Amino acid sequence: MGNDQQGTAIDVRNVVKVYGDPAHGVTALKSVSLDIQDNEFFTLLGPSGCGKTTLLRLMAGFETVTSGEIMLFGDEIEDLPPNRRPVNTVFQHYALFPHMTVAENVGFGLRMLKRPKAEIPGVVQQMLDLVKLGHLADRKPSQLSGGQQQRVALARALANRPRVLLLDEPLSALDLKLRQAMRVELKQIQQETGITFIFVTHDQEEALAMSDRIAVMSEGEVQQIGAPVDIYDAPVNHFVADFIGETNFVDVTIIHLADGMATCLLPGGGGRVICKSTNGCSLGDKVSLSIRPEKLSISQPLGEQGEIVGRIEGLIYLGTDTHYRVRLPDDSACLVRVQNAHASKVAQGPGDEVALVLDTGAARMLAD
Repeated sequence: MGNDQQGTAIDVRNVVKVYGDPAHGVTALKSVSLDIQDNEFFTLLGPSGCGKTTLLRLMAGFETVTSGEIMLFGDEIEDLPPNRRPVNTVFQHYALFPHMTVAENVGFGLRMLKRPKAEIPGVVQQMLDLVKLGHLADRKPSQLSGGQQQRVALARALANRPRVLLLDEPLSALDLKLRQAMRVELKQIQQETGITFIFVTHDQEEALAMSDRIAVMSEGEVQQIGAPVDIYDAPVNHFVADFIGETNFVDVTIIHLADGMATCLLPGGGGRVICKSTNGCSLGDKVSLSIRPEKLSISQPLGEQGEIVGRIEGLIYLGTDTHYRVRLPDDSACLVRVQNAHASKVAQGPGDEVALVLDTGAARMLAD
């Protein structure tokens, strides 16, 4: 069932979507462009109202493009109705037929497509085995858990072998443990089938766990596209840094530039941070840095020039790690996450003065 063909599955070109009158309506998408590769697990990530579901509905054919175009495997699809597109959608609400068995639900699309009757049971069994529900073929949806119903919806969507599967927040109705288990299974199913998955979510942990690439969206625009590690470690702007995981924003002044690196001075105490410089930054510029809490560690102050010194204001023990809140000389607060891999050699508690240590390059200079 795997598809070894490589290339672009979906090419979104300068797509604008306006609801209502083009001059005075609500603009849901503002000239969005992106490409999604065949066999890729691609995630559209962003807060509610950012345009991610609208973009998915345009791909499915449930909405029409105001301007721009969407290409599916090289063909323009604007005039193709949803049922003519080699695309299926799995929604947050599973929409299973309550009077049908699991097997009948999975085979429904195949019957509508008038596939040979003799072929359908084999495909249905194959799909149910894929989602680990082969033993529940004769059950009704009401006899299944939420996670099992989601698997049935997934099997039904995969049964007619779409080239692209669109998933609109399909895990959001499940509890945390089940969501985490389904993430692993979804990624495994995508790899086994070779089908392009386009996944919509507002959950950044979900996106990081499953995706080959992520498009972070805000207010109808794509802010950044990249692999999870790039999105997390090298956010391009304040929004992406803030939306993906936790981070510390530190306002600094550039005091030295050389070989693509910038030495930055923290306000208040003379602490210094070295990081990669962004294009267009100049000596004396005031810029914002993003520093992830786990990129920092704490030690005893040594009194060295450029040392970042602060005072522990509080701590939270979370088993695997401890979160320290450190107050800096300019009265800003910094979060430090220290893994509890071994007993600390330094006694640290509220009121203690500590030095913050980070590796060169651990801070990210933001473009805005």
